[in-house]
Amino acid sequence: MKHSPTVRKRRLAAELKRMREDAGYTVDAARRKLQWSAGRLNHMEAGRSRPDASALRDLMNLYEVTSEARREAILTLGRQSKERGWWDTYADVLPDTYIGFEAEASAISTFQPIVIPGLLQIEDYAATSARIALTRSDSDIDRIVAARMERQAILNRDDGPELHAVISEDVLIRLRHSDPVLADRQIRHLIEAAEALNKITIQVHPQSAGMYAASFGSMVILDYADELDPSIVYVETRAEGLYMEDPAQVGGYRRAFDHVVVDALSKAGSIDLMKKIIDE
Repeated sequence: MKHSPTVRKRRLAAELKRMREDAGYTVDAARRKLQWSAGRLNHMEAGRSRPDASALRDLMNLYEVTSEARREAILTLGRQSKERGWWDTYADVLPDTYIGFEAEASAISTFQPIVIPGLLQIEDYAATSARIALTRSDSDIDRIVAARMERQAILNRDDGPELHAVISEDVLIRLRHSDPVLADRQIRHLIEAAEALNKITIQVHPQSAGMYAASFGSMVILDYADELDPSIVYVETRAEGLYMEDPAQVGGYRRAFDHVVVDALSKAGSIDLMKKIIDE
């Protein structure tokens, strides 16, 4: 599917809050009118629950939303938010909802000073990183790898996202020292992706550039084609990742990413460095 239930749930939550505010209701006043529990509307507006069509109609009637087009758009969002993404199959090994947000992004900007970005990993690298990072069974690792490979399908879609990845040279050198054979295959995969006629831009942040402008570590910025879906910054953690969508926070991370891009090698220079690493 092109649309993501995760993104649509977030959009629906924002629309419910907008409708209530446009109608001049507080959360407490609205839920009292509908005789709902104190937390029900809060959960809907926070995107923590997926309301059914009946609840959506009750809200639209209360807020006097009479436009048939808008009512149908809200009901459609409700239906789409309840669909299952392919990633739901891997809920037992995926700690959070990141893939759901990634699935509908029109642009993905990522800085990775520790690992190769998931969208650019080969299977053996994905398995190795999963094995090192987590105490998992072999079957769990196989499922993590399968999910990671399926994620990469978005890069082959005609309407797939633009991917701009900045990778620290340290990541490549560390891999070269620990497993030269795997490094050769993984880095060649990066070179092929960087040289292909596609929407992928790969830059290497060289050791010679010194400290990172993004001193806080890795980050992913997700942008969307529809203005109803604000950009998100995702920061991976040991458990569930951290998401930020406040414009000031997103702007701060975007400036940090732009500084990292300036310090990184050009596309051609990055390809030359990667070739040099595997030739050594």
